[in-house]
Amino acid sequence: MIRTENLVHRYGDAVAVDGVSIEIGDGECVVLAGANGSGKTTLVRHFNGLLEPDSGSVAVNGRAVGADLVAARTAVGMVFQDPRDQFVAATVGADVAFGPENLGLERGEIDRRVADALAAVNLAGREDDRVTDLSGGERERVAIAGAVAMEPDHLVLDEPFTGLDAPARESVLDRLRALAADGTSVVVVTHDLRDVLDLADRVVAMSAGRVVVDDDPETARAALPDYDVRVPEAERGSTDARSDGC
Repeated sequence: MIRTENLVHRYGDAVAVDGVSIEIGDGECVVLAGANGSGKTTLVRHFNGLLEPDSGSVAVNGRAVGADLVAARTAVGMVFQDPRDQFVAATVGADVAFGPENLGLERGEIDRRVADALAAVNLAGREDDRVTDLSGGERERVAIAGAVAMEPDHLVLDEPFTGLDAPARESVLDRLRALAADGTSVVVVTHDLRDVLDLADRVVAMSAGRVVVDDDPETARAALPDYDVRVPEAERGSTDARSDGC
């Protein structure tokens, strides 16, 4: 479980996260929505200690994040909005293998994780490709594969579908559903719910650093456009039963 209590984060005099208390359960798929500047990216960067709160607390699996950053960063995989922020190696295979190697795993287990993660994002057999030669969408998929290969307890993805074509989006969505079914909690940060509304068990929306919506997707849907969150017109009034969450 990921839990924050009265979390506050400031950038100078500006309050980016303002007293947020939230819980994300094991195996739960949560869409964290909000307009640019709403505080959603700042919030999730506390989940593995990339940022420290000015006040309040953050715990992962019952342990305060600040008490053991290594444990927090092993338990919470993070995919950044700009994949270039997390590349550490020249080739696709080496980059995806970097995290598992640092866990001290045996070579056979590392190779299995790399192969499975690349297959999950439709990049099977691309281990020797140079990262600098990839398209923007391919780089996004490598970043997702790198996080998936860590097999974290919790996976956080910040705007993960930018630049992905339809087959790649579907492949990633299928992988997220499978991860959640196996008990991994998944948090998708976005301002556009076109790809992810049917994926979610729960939608949390932020505005001006505060949580303004926290409900199931069908109930949350009507309120989201008020906070500049894009919900497809065809879905806003739909009464059709949604597919199971991820």
